[in-house]
Amino acid sequence: MNIVLLVNEASGSGTDAADLEAALRAEGAEVRRIPLDRSGEAVAAGPERVVVAGGDGSIAPAADAAGALGVPLAVVATGTANDFARRMALPDEPGEACRLAVRGRGLRRLDLARLDGRPFVNVASAGLASAAARRARPLKRRLGPVAYMAGAVRTAVTEQPLPCAVRCDGREVFAGPAWQLMVGCSGAFGAGSRLAEADPSDGLLDVVAIAAGPRLRLARHAYGLRRGRVSDQPGVVHSRGRVVELDLPPGERLNVDGELVEPAPRATVEPGRFQLVVG
Repeated sequence: MNIVLLVNEASGSGTDAADLEAALRAEGAEVRRIPLDRSGEAVAAGPERVVVAGGDGSIAPAADAAGALGVPLAVVATGTANDFARRMALPDEPGEACRLAVRGRGLRRLDLARLDGRPFVNVASAGLASAAARRARPLKRRLGPVAYMAGAVRTAVTEQPLPCAVRCDGREVFAGPAWQLMVGCSGAFGAGSRLAEADPSDGLLDVVAIAAGPRLRLARHAYGLRRGRVSDQPGVVHSRGRVVELDLPPGERLNVDGELVEPAPRATVEPGRFQLVVG
C-alpha cells in the first residue's frame, strides 16, 4: 500500500516521525512523509491512503486532503487530549494505530465542518472553553490532559458570561449572555467531554448554548459535559442545522479542535467529506 504520512511534529507527546514511518513500513507500506502544512504535496504522491500523526487540531486538514484525493484517512493520535480518536474508538497506542492504518479495512464516511472554510472535526466553542484552552496551553507539556481540567477550574472562578447570539439555518435559537457556546461535528472536546447528540455522519451541526446563570451551577454543567448529557439540563439550549451563524463580541477567540483561532461568523458542514479507517 502506498501511504502519505502527514506529520505535525509539534503535537502533544512529541512522538518521533521517523519511528512512525518505520512502524508503517514494518506493516508492509510504502511511505512518503510530508509535513502537515504542506499537505498539498500529497497529490503528487498518488497515495492509496493518507495517515495523519498529530493531535485533534491536525486531523481536520488531513481529512480535507484525504477527501479531496478520494482516499481513506487513518489517524495515529499523538496529541495531548486525542478527543477525536477516543470518540471514534481508535487505538491510543502508536504501534497499534500504525497497524490499523495499513491493514484496517473498515471504513466510516464522516462529515467535515468548516468555519468560513477552515475545517474542523470535533467542536468549535466560545466562552469558557476558549478561556480554559488559553489557560491550559502553557500547562500541556507538563500536565498532559490534566491541563484542560486545571484551565477549566481556574476559568470557572474568574470568567464572565459571553454576550452572543446564534442562528441555525436562518432561525435564531439563542440570544443573550452564555457561559459557553458550542458548535459540534463529532462533539468530542476538552480531554473527555462530549455532546452525545452530535453524530459526525448525519450531515448536521449540533449547537449547544449554556445560558448564563449562577456560577455554582457550572459544576453541574461540567458534570453533564463529561457524561455527554449537558443538553438535558435546565438553562441549556440545543439545536441542529446545516448553517450556523454566530454573533460574538469583537476579539472573542474560538477554541476549534483545541486550537485558539480568530472568530468566524459562519459554520457549515460538508456531509460525507472523507472516509475514516476504523477497527
